[in-house]
Amino acid sequence: MPDAGTRITVVLVDDQPLFRAGIRMLVESQEDLELVGEAGDGEKAVALVSERRPDVVLMDLRMPVMDGVEATRRIVQDAVAAGSDKPRIIALTTFNRDQAVVQAVQAGASGYLLKSAEPEFLLAAIRTVHSGYSVIAPGSIHTLFEHAARSSPAAGPDLSVLNVLSVRERDVFLLAAKGLSNSEIAESLFVSEATVKTHLRSVLDKLALRTRLQLVAFAHERRLLGS
Repeated sequence: MPDAGTRITVVLVDDQPLFRAGIRMLVESQEDLELVGEAGDGEKAVALVSERRPDVVLMDLRMPVMDGVEATRRIVQDAVAAGSDKPRIIALTTFNRDQAVVQAVQAGASGYLLKSAEPEFLLAAIRTVHSGYSVIAPGSIHTLFEHAARSSPAAGPDLSVLNVLSVRERDVFLLAAKGLSNSEIAESLFVSEATVKTHLRSVLDKLALRTRLQLVAFAHERRLLGS
């Protein structure tokens, strides 16, 4: 566990004071976490994040004034424009099939959790996204994205969007989009994990994606994984 000098700073955004109070107590009970601010709507959240520059943001999706999806988009855009590190954003939702989750991921969220998640899972999620990984609520993320794809008016699959990728990068993209880990991809393609990581980084850069979770959303949105 990190020492007090390397605490993970957290901003909490939710319009329900009682919910915020519970999360505040949970975060403040951890020696390696520090709550540096709270906001009750997305507009205040954007300003607060700009001021406090937290490592992680817990972002409710359904709020007045500005919802969590737009706030996530603004926070990521502001960080990019300023040339600063983008905070890791965890979307918080009440429903496992909330379509706003897909929009939040596309806007730059590093994952999502149900508000009913166990306290230990939330704490682990904060540490996980801070380490650079994505986190999702228990259950199949693919079910969520497939549901969103079926609800959209898009036509059939269009593999031409992958023309910017090399043949090997396309292989890595499709396997990663199906949920395979780096080690599983490496075993499938008979290459090293280091090679997979290099190809994956190139794939994300070429497709203008920021996270592996966005890659999954990209694939489902464009129906690139078949039925």
